[in-house]
Amino acid sequence: MKSNQTYFQMNKKVNSKGEIYIYGDIVSYEWGDRDVSAVKFKESLDALGDVSEIDVHINSAGGNVFEGHAIYNMLRMHKAKVNIYVDALAASIASVIAMSGDTIFMHKNSLLMIHNSWIYTMGNAKELRETADLLDKTDKASNVAYLDKAQNLSEEALNEMLEAETWLTADEALKMGFIDEVLGANEVAASISKEQYKLFKHVPKSIEQDVDKITNIEGLERTTTVETPKETMSQEEKEMRNQIKKSCESLKIMMNI
Repeated sequence: MKSNQTYFQMNKKVNSKGEIYIYGDIVSYEWGDRDVSAVKFKESLDALGDVSEIDVHINSAGGNVFEGHAIYNMLRMHKAKVNIYVDALAASIASVIAMSGDTIFMHKNSLLMIHNSWIYTMGNAKELRETADLLDKTDKASNVAYLDKAQNLSEEALNEMLEAETWLTADEALKMGFIDEVLGANEVAASISKEQYKLFKHVPKSIEQDVDKITNIEGLERTTTVETPKETMSQEEKEMRNQIKKSCESLKIMMNI
């Protein structure tokens, strides 16, 4: 399948292997060609057909938390072996999506950013307290994805990192258990819009220089430079993965992580 989209593409590399590029914002409604929603992702994933392995390339500053959780769950539930490649940036909810991989790779010059979710909302005191409670619940849902992967990381240590908005290099992410392997450096610039940039507190200088440079996936060389590991997941783990809920409840508020 060949997509006309510039920042989100899903193609079949060979009969048994698929390839996904998420190079834009995660949204509930697609306003532009750099947006990807859970609905569009599911349509494309279904069209991919019967594959035994999927390579997912991520270069995203994140976006809507519920859409991101739905995409994470779709990948976790898929019967194919999922290989995640952080090509330049997996920030916010995009970092949660990255945790869906059976094997996770980061290029040496790429970054992983985690933080607590935030929200635009309005209402009276009671409604605002309920919103705060909702944020606590969505954070816990995201934390499950992080802790399932980084099993040696304590929940307390993770919470400290989330509160601080922590940007991790590939080597740091590997040391903490968030990823499985560090690849060589690449030339892909971080895909981050000015709107997303304004939301973050501690953006590294290496990304600040690229804020005006919105990277697309046109013309990217479609070659696999790494031999992906053989299947290691047990049948029990597969059954547990298939029990994950397909999506999160949709709300009429804008929530990002």
